[in-house]
Amino acid sequence: MQKDAAGTTPDVLARGATRPACPAATTATLEIDDLVQDLYQKYATTFVRVAKLLLRDQQSAEDVVQDAFLSLYRALPRLSDHDKVLPYLRTAVMNRARSALRTRRRAAVRQVQQEAQREVQDEPSEWSAESAAMAGEDRRAIMTAVATLPRRAREVLILRYYLDLPDSEIAATLGVSRGTVSSTASRALATLARDLPEEQ
Repeated sequence: MQKDAAGTTPDVLARGATRPACPAATTATLEIDDLVQDLYQKYATTFVRVAKLLLRDQQSAEDVVQDAFLSLYRALPRLSDHDKVLPYLRTAVMNRARSALRTRRRAAVRQVQQEAQREVQDEPSEWSAESAAMAGEDRRAIMTAVATLPRRAREVLILRYYLDLPDSEIAATLGVSRGTVSSTASRALATLARDLPEEQ
């Protein structure tokens, strides 16, 4: 198995799923193992990048993708149509990223409340050190503007312009209509065009 970007060898099955003992392993189980490992090698890096765009944190993004592949491993015996595997993975990654953001938001609210009780006024940190170090004023300006968009708008833009998905697949991934995808993208692009400084 290939090593991931961090130099470690990922084992999609390491968390929570157990393989049958080799003598009793069925052909179907071995095929599922091979399919999941093949998909992980082909798509994990892309999905980690997508999750990182949403979460702005490498470790959280890797955790989200690992959980999505584990979920796929458990669901594969029920997925008779293998054409649904990639849409399943995309949806799983997006849902887990949303969940991570909700957890992070709740933790942030608790922290703010505790700090308010202690009357500590810390300057809010808007960017991680990695984000702040990104080269180029244009890139920083775009990332800042995208980060201010509503969650659904960010998701639509990332799926459309990073994964190059058509609106129909974005709609299926997010569980919304194609018209919602189109209108959300239009509003988001209009907001970015308004908020981003014009080139001199």
